[in-house]
Amino acid sequence: MKELKAQAKVGVGIKILWGALAKDICFALPRIIPNLVKEAQILEGDGGLGTVFLFKFASDVKKIAVQKEKIVELDESLHLIALQVMEGGHLNHGFTSYKTSFQLTAFTDSETLVDMKVVYETEAEETLMPQETTNSALAFLKCVETYVLKEGSLTNLD
Repeated sequence: MKELKAQAKVGVGIKILWGALAKDICFALPRIIPNLVKEAQILEGDGGLGTVFLFKFASDVKKIAVQKEKIVELDESLHLIALQVMEGGHLNHGFTSYKTSFQLTAFTDSETLVDMKVVYETEAEETLMPQETTNSALAFLKCVETYVLKEGSLTNLD
């Protein structure tokens, strides 16, 4: 297994950020980053552990059209969520395993520290896809921050 880590401080409180990543991901992704995620839907589950999502990517994502992911770790008390790719996407590009996890830590009332980790196995030579995943996730976090600072909350996403 290979691993890539990234960390960011986001100017949004942990409750709002946790909602965007864990509670309202299907709602938030296509609205906040429509250039990356065209559509997100729940295929199985209720948003908790074991929930399966289908993500349809937009034109800015060049190598992946759709990807099915499952919540394989979820700990609300630790603000930890991990999504494992089940079908399509990265698995169609030489990866045999691909998991992205987010650990949120309150920094201040209005700032959250995000530790992100991509754990993967690949049969291909070195690839930039894990770095692209972290870049996309960090861009999403920055977009959540911008949106919340401009609109005041995520509830204004209509």
